[in-house]
Amino acid sequence: MNVLPCVGNAWLAVENGTIAAFGSMDDFDGIEDWRDLTVIDAAGKYVLPGWCDSHTHTVFAASRADEFEDRLSGLTYEEIAKRGGGILNSAKKLASLSEEELFQSAFERLNAMMQQGTVAVEIKSGYGLDEENELKMLRVIKRLKSEHPMVIKSTFLALHAIPIEYKNRVDEFVDVMVNEVLPKVAAEGLADFVDAFCEEGYFSVAQMNQLIDAAQVLGIPAKVHVNQFNVIGGVEAAVKRNARSVDHLEELTEEDLNVLLEGNTMPVSLPACSFFLRIPYTPARKIIDAGLPIALATDFNPGSSPSGNMNFVNSLACIQQRMLPHEVVNASTLNGAFAMDVQEALGSITVGKKASFIITKPLNSLAELFYYFGENNIDQVIVEGKIVEGKAN
Repeated sequence: MNVLPCVGNAWLAVENGTIAAFGSMDDFDGIEDWRDLTVIDAAGKYVLPGWCDSHTHTVFAASRADEFEDRLSGLTYEEIAKRGGGILNSAKKLASLSEEELFQSAFERLNAMMQQGTVAVEIKSGYGLDEENELKMLRVIKRLKSEHPMVIKSTFLALHAIPIEYKNRVDEFVDVMVNEVLPKVAAEGLADFVDAFCEEGYFSVAQMNQLIDAAQVLGIPAKVHVNQFNVIGGVEAAVKRNARSVDHLEELTEEDLNVLLEGNTMPVSLPACSFFLRIPYTPARKIIDAGLPIALATDFNPGSSPSGNMNFVNSLACIQQRMLPHEVVNASTLNGAFAMDVQEALGSITVGKKASFIITKPLNSLAELFYYFGENNIDQVIVEGKIVEGKAN
């Protein structure tokens, strides 16, 4: 976390969508064939790996701005959920839309995220809450994978909320999602990961374990929501089952830190969610100082983090979580890539990796990229060697 390799006065060559070579201009011998070569002058600018956003809910039907007003009036996230809002509200809206409508709206959101420097994104289902609509969401994500230029990973968020009809039969709902829907998801190749919202009032550690264990049999690893509001043992259970990441962690104990130190699971912080809900931030400084890595992600969703802007997330991490600029870059690039298992292709300026990176506007220091929060200091975004058209807002 404390080391960010940097080459000053550098050059970078891209060929066939991959990074072909890079180095210092002091050692530059030139390129033999300059025909049909696009040259970008990045004098005074930083060239950084593109952002890898490892936790999003980008496929959704509509905003929940009405709940935004409820929250401003003093209702909590839990109180809104008990009134039929929250995830159940999103599920109701999603059920009324077609796959094509969901695809088009998500595609536009991904374009905006890409213009803001994101080159890889994980997208979860979880607003379906039944077989038909969960499969609908996952098929939309599968189509986005094939048609959108960003690298996309798909997660079957099997246990996100409890449908009203299963209010007093939660175990039965878990059985349906694990034993009936999960095998169909696996058979169609619709998920790279599974996920559960392990939290009081939602799903227990035992229920999360049931999902993870069944998915492992099918060759699907886990990324899980844990410790957002309460500590109930989800971190330990997830690490023991070799989950790829544990996400949220706004509440964290010394025991959780010790468990993470013993495993290979990436802690993921979602500071925009803390900002929007006005809840505690993940103790990033404590995690890093313990010798652990951390990744940053947007948690882009209509209820608790309605923004896919990684630049804002990165500024929040500095301002609210006391992360240093070079730590933020590591968290939002290589660590984010690891959290969704794309680290072999993305996350660093490395020969042979995808040429997906950002070029900033002229900056006096790396810190200015996050210091000027709310401003667009990205000049160009390159995805697999192609310049992204349009500018970030």
